[in-house]
Formats: sequence, structure tokens, C-alpha cells
Amino acid sequence: MVDFGDILDSWEKETSRPYGKKRIKKDQQCNKVGDAPASGRDDADLPKVHPMDAWMRRHDIVDKDAVLDGGHEPPSAAERRRKLHAMKPEAVIDLHGLTREESWSRLNAFFADCRRRGLQKVLIIHGKGTHSGDAPVLKKTVTLFLEKHPHAGESGSAAKELGGSGATWVILK
Repeated sequence: MVDFGDILDSWEKETSRPYGKKRIKKDQQCNKVGDAPASGRDDADLPKVHPMDAWMRRHDIVDKDAVLDGGHEPPSAAERRRKLHAMKPEAVIDLHGLTREESWSRLNAFFADCRRRGLQKVLIIHGKGTHSGDAPVLKKTVTLFLEKHPHAGESGSAAKELGGSGATWVILK
């Protein structure tokens, strides 16, 4: 995810460069004589492009407002879900050996950090509960946490290579 502040900083950095005395002189000479511009080509026939649009295209940034006004269509919700399901988790937390209270507080901090960083999918490793007395303690704690946390979206058991039933993936809202 691109931070808008970074985009503006980069834009300011690139456009704040002085035009240059040599280029100004060449442009003035071309305008007096009627020659082609300093670039050597006739720019009069080319369509004018707003500098911000050119910058956004160069840095592969999509203008979501232009998309909504009839540009490219945003991906459908089903397509977005499919991509999120297929993607690997961007961050992992391992709760092995923690108590319910410790795991709850670590999950809160983990989710806050992931939201701050703009992550979309995370993995929580809680174990299968083979060392628990009656039933898996941490798995129940994680399930309850996900039900109550406002930024926890869809979740499910991880793939076998990521921990299987001993881990849960979560899509963040």
C-alpha cells in the first residue's frame, strides 16, 4: 500500500528542480526563430498531459477517483477475496507457550501493528493443543479474539505447510 504522504513528498522532490538556464535559453531561441523545441521534436501536435497524471503513470499508481468516474473498473469483491485467500500471510505471530491473558495482549499489539503497517493477511500460530489438559486453550482464545476484534475479518485454518489446524490465517479489515 502506498502512503499518500510519500507520493506527495516524491512529487515535490521531482517538480521542485529548477528548469535550468540552458533549457530556458534554448526555449527562448526556438520561440524567436520559430524552430522546433529544444527536445528536437515538434510538441505542438502532442496532447498536453498534466504532470501529476504522468507522474502517477510512471510510478504505477492508480487514481481511484478516475476509476470511479469511468476509467478502469476496480476488481470485484469476489476477485479481491480470491486474491486474499491465495496470498501468503504478510506477518506471523507464534503464541506457543503463552497463557490466555498473554496471548490476548500480544494479539492486540500484533493486530494494531499490522493495521498500522497496512497489512492485509496475517497468520496466527497457536498450536494444536496437544499439551493442553482437556481441549486446545490457545485455539479457543484465538477464535474468541477474532470474533470480538473489530479489524479481524474472514479467517480459516492454515495450509498444511503453514501449520494446518495449529494455525489460523486472518484477513484484516
